[in-house]
Amino acid sequence: MNPPYTITPEILHLVESITLKLGEINARYMSKPAPQLRKENRIRTIHASLSIEGNSLRLDQITALLNGKKVIGPQCDILEVRNAIAAYEQLESFNPFSSKSFLTAHGILMRDLVSDSGKWRRGSVGIVHGEKVAHIAPPASNVHGLMKELFAYVSKAPDSMLIKSCVFHYEMEFIHPFNDGNGRMGRLWQTLLLSKHHPVFASLPFETIIRDTQQDYYRALATSDKLGQSTPFIFYMLRVIDESLNGITSSSTPMLKESDRVAYFLSHHRGARAESKATEPTAGFTRKDYLQVFKTLSTATASRDLNAAVKSGVLKKTGNVNQTRYEIYNSK
Repeated sequence: MNPPYTITPEILHLVESITLKLGEINARYMSKPAPQLRKENRIRTIHASLSIEGNSLRLDQITALLNGKKVIGPQCDILEVRNAIAAYEQLESFNPFSSKSFLTAHGILMRDLVSDSGKWRRGSVGIVHGEKVAHIAPPASNVHGLMKELFAYVSKAPDSMLIKSCVFHYEMEFIHPFNDGNGRMGRLWQTLLLSKHHPVFASLPFETIIRDTQQDYYRALATSDKLGQSTPFIFYMLRVIDESLNGITSSSTPMLKESDRVAYFLSHHRGARAESKATEPTAGFTRKDYLQVFKTLSTATASRDLNAAVKSGVLKKTGNVNQTRYEIYNSK
């Protein structure tokens, strides 16, 4: 059974805006930002996610820890950062649709911080804001079953991963499967789910915007609780994601040459074939397939890219007009 939510016109508008920005990023060959930018963003992600939980370490201290240096500060805060660095460094090794992988990640993130790291909670928990109880989580006996249903939803539902990652984040916070570390796990796992939608999300520090709009974050969670559906939280998180992408699309990084785009596409195409366990000896594709990756390119530019690859011997061309297909030399 799918978690309840409504796809509103405002949510659809945000999905469209995010998709257009991802297309621009693809066209700039920025699916994975430069290593230094990825490192800087990872530091910002860890700093923001942990500062939401009250961690006192500064950006420069987290940078030092990431570089293997010693820092002076509360030992608990230092341990939180070391654990977060370890968890984010292993991000790509986690299976986003596996509860076992989810527990493994929690074990890394909360190692030596709580006695039951990597395990579902066994007692009742409530979330308190100020002097008020904001949320009473479901009984511990329901946690395993609820999380199993949530992972089934996120792996099988046909909706965009942009939507599903927000739903997962909210529903996980509602279930509150751990005694501690739920907030940072929600943000970590949404990053993982989004990175399967587009690699840029693996290093997109949207947590910085959540930190700067914490009251809106908690308000979206509370409003969703009252409504009994995650729609307000989906809207909030999509706005956060959309705003986070502005920092990349507004950069002055130049567009790359057609050969760079073709090289990226071929890597992407081979990866998609491997994931689908394709067994054909050649890796044929069309201009339409190319434009599915580079959504903001014109058809004329796409044709020029592909024809240049044919002339340079990277691709071979068969058919004409609407029947034209391209095959990759040495594609095995």
